[in-house]
Amino acid sequence: MQQSINTQKSKKTMSTRVVAQIGILAAISYFLRFIEVPLPIFPSFLKLDFSDIVAVFGGLSMGAVPGFIIVVIKNLLQAVSGSTTGGVGEIANILIAGPYVLMICFICRKVKSYKNVLIGGIVGTIFMALVGAVVDYYIVFPLYALVMPMDVIINMGTVLNPKVTDLFTFMIWIVIPFNLLKGAIMTVVILPLYKKMEKILEKAPKIKIIFFDIDDTLRVKDSAFMPESITEVFYKLRE
Repeated sequence: MQQSINTQKSKKTMSTRVVAQIGILAAISYFLRFIEVPLPIFPSFLKLDFSDIVAVFGGLSMGAVPGFIIVVIKNLLQAVSGSTTGGVGEIANILIAGPYVLMICFICRKVKSYKNVLIGGIVGTIFMALVGAVVDYYIVFPLYALVMPMDVIINMGTVLNPKVTDLFTFMIWIVIPFNLLKGAIMTVVILPLYKKMEKILEKAPKIKIIFFDIDDTLRVKDSAFMPESITEVFYKLRE
C-alpha cells in the first residue's frame, strides 16, 4: 500500500518536473526564434532560424511528445507576442518543423546514438520538405493570400527562379528546396552539439530515477523504505 502511494507521488513529481522543463525549453526556443537568417536565394519571408533545435534536444531528453509540445508552445508565444504573419507563420512552423522534431525523437526513442540522430535528421528533413509542401500548398499560402495577393507571392519566386509560374511550381522550386536546406543545416548543427551532450542524454533517465526514488525515500523515511533502484542506478552511472 505504502509503495503504491510512493509510486503515485513519484509520477506526480515527474509530471511536474517535465512540465517545468518543457516550459523552460519552450521559452529558450521562443527567444532563439528572433535570431533569423535570411537566405538570398529564397524570398524574404523564408528565413532560417535554429529555435527548433531546442525542441529536438528536449525531445531526446524527455520524449517525442514533449519535444513537439515545445514547438507548439514556442509558436503560441510568438503568435500572442506580436506575430508578423497574422499567425500563419506560426501555424506553418508547427506543422512543418513538428515532423522534423518528432522523426528524430522517434528514431532515437530506444537507442540514442550519433548514428540514429543522423538518420533521424535525414529522414526528418525529407518529411519536413514533403509535409511542408503539402501544408503550404493547401493551408499556409491560401491563408497568406488573405493578406497578400497570391500573384505578388508567386512573383517573389519568379524573380529568383523563372521556372516558378504558379503555386505548384513555387512549391517545387522554392518551398521544397528551402525546407531541405533548412533541415540539412539544422542537422549539421545538431550533430556536433549532440556529440558533446551524448553522455548527459544517456544518463538523464537514470539520474531522474535517482532523484525520484530519493524523494520518495525521504517522504517515507520513518518506514525505512529504500528503493532498490538507487544502488542499481548508481552502479550503472559508473559504467
